[in-house]
Amino acid sequence: MEFTAKQIAQYVNGRVEGEETVRVHTFAKIEESVPGAISFLANPKYTHYIHDTQSSIVLIDESIEIHEKVKPTLIRVKNARDCVAKLLQLYEASKPKKKGVDALAFVSPKAHLGQDVYVGPFAYVGDNVSVGDGSQVYPNVTILDGVSIGNHCIIYPNVSVYHECQLGDNVIVHSGAVIGADGFGFAPNGESYDKIPQIGKVVIEDNVEIGANTCVDRSTMGATYVRKGVKLDNLVQIAHNTDIGANTVMSAQVGIAGSTKVGSWCMFGGQVGVSGHITIGNHVMLGAQSGAPGSIDDNQTLIGTPPMDQYLFFKSQAIIRRLPDMYKQLNDLKKEVEELKNKK
Repeated sequence: MEFTAKQIAQYVNGRVEGEETVRVHTFAKIEESVPGAISFLANPKYTHYIHDTQSSIVLIDESIEIHEKVKPTLIRVKNARDCVAKLLQLYEASKPKKKGVDALAFVSPKAHLGQDVYVGPFAYVGDNVSVGDGSQVYPNVTILDGVSIGNHCIIYPNVSVYHECQLGDNVIVHSGAVIGADGFGFAPNGESYDKIPQIGKVVIEDNVEIGANTCVDRSTMGATYVRKGVKLDNLVQIAHNTDIGANTVMSAQVGIAGSTKVGSWCMFGGQVGVSGHITIGNHVMLGAQSGAPGSIDDNQTLIGTPPMDQYLFFKSQAIIRRLPDMYKQLNDLKKEVEELKNKK
């Protein structure tokens, strides 16, 4: 599909500087531009690219000043990044969606598929599964008995959704993710470990996105919850009986231990580890590689293990680098003190 500068400006509430009728049909970074593409400029340090870019249209923040005439048509907006996100959503929504059940897929006669559902080759849809309108189940997906999937979901190739799990509307699950595998429950018996059956389920609410090779374990009893709007990156581990609050986001390799409650609107950087049976409050920000052994109150921005205020953490790191010298100085001082004592 093609859009004119005028159409784009109307959609993002921008102001056109240049030819309103110029058309674009794709996106490109401003430094890797091609004719017919739209790019964006939100960071002043990239301003020099505006003079050489081949893109036909550039979305540009109102705050960035251009003192010379440039070749592309500019669309001035308050926040170019946000506007690009809106345009990408529009572009994605305009793509034709696959429909129908492939002849090489297996769909149980006891399953219910809504309108305009797609099931790709070699997908398996078990007994009493419900798939909502407009949802897409890509090749090699396995959906076991009793699973409920809402409307307009996307389940990418090689995802496994275990029995009785529930996915809300507009859920996206990327390749290799596993929803509802057994929680890590074992009891030592003196000689080995007895497996504790995990008879619960996973409940994923609306508008959740789950990254590739991420695992959300089913609960021992009850449910493991991933609340509405949560975004999980690749290689995230959500253990059994956890409750991840609404609109929380977690970067790659975050691990949340069992029976932990995480509040809403939290942000966890890469490789954050959270202990089990604790509570993390709302609006908690944890920097990369932080480890949380205990509960954390609301509205805190922390980093480190155990987590501490950012300023104190970086100050501590600076001191740690000096510890070898400080240790030598301390030993020298001890020797001097001993010598003074001996002289007395």
